[in-house]
Amino acid sequence: MKDIDMIVGPRVPQELLKRERKRFLMPTIFLGTAGLLLLISIFLPYWKLTLYAPQYPNGLVMKVYVNRIEGDVKEIDTLNHYIGMRSLTEAASLERTLSIFMVVAIGLLVIAAIYLHSPAAAVFALPAFFYPFIFLGDLYFWMWNFGTNLDPRAPLSNAIEPFVPPLLGEGKVGQFKTIASWEIGLWVVFLASILILVGLYYHRKAYKPLLEEQLKKEILEK
Repeated sequence: MKDIDMIVGPRVPQELLKRERKRFLMPTIFLGTAGLLLLISIFLPYWKLTLYAPQYPNGLVMKVYVNRIEGDVKEIDTLNHYIGMRSLTEAASLERTLSIFMVVAIGLLVIAAIYLHSPAAAVFALPAFFYPFIFLGDLYFWMWNFGTNLDPRAPLSNAIEPFVPPLLGEGKVGQFKTIASWEIGLWVVFLASILILVGLYYHRKAYKPLLEEQLKKEILEK
């Protein structure tokens, strides 16, 4: 079997496809839906932080998308300036620049996995499976970086200890309170991860017998 054939995998005989259409349709449905959800998530917020301060009793809201931050960013930056934290717009600048390209790329890789009838499909789909965990890890890194590297020259630098806001739930920083929540975009990509696992299960169930049959045939021919 040629290298390219090992990647693409065996072809499905038309008579088998007609007889067991559902068997080969299942991985297409799950993997295709997962890839589509990843693409849709680009337009949705992933994470939200609400900050409550004495001068802002109703709270200031910041929403994080894959490529931008929206909401009361200027007001939050003003408060953060007094405790020595850098502007939020400086965080993850490289990630935000490349994010749309990367999400589109991993989404298309999942869709491409539909057309691979071999274990290579898992290699194509796994980056998308790990994507939400990578996003949360990167988000935590930047919160840790900003919260533990405060400018000692700031007016209130001595009043605040280094801190890391939580990824989810309530946190306190001096007189400030923060509430972090996972938004629909993040839940969508977690759903995509689950669909990828299910899709790979049905993919293996559909194509492994064909691959084993083809390998046996080639061994006998030799």
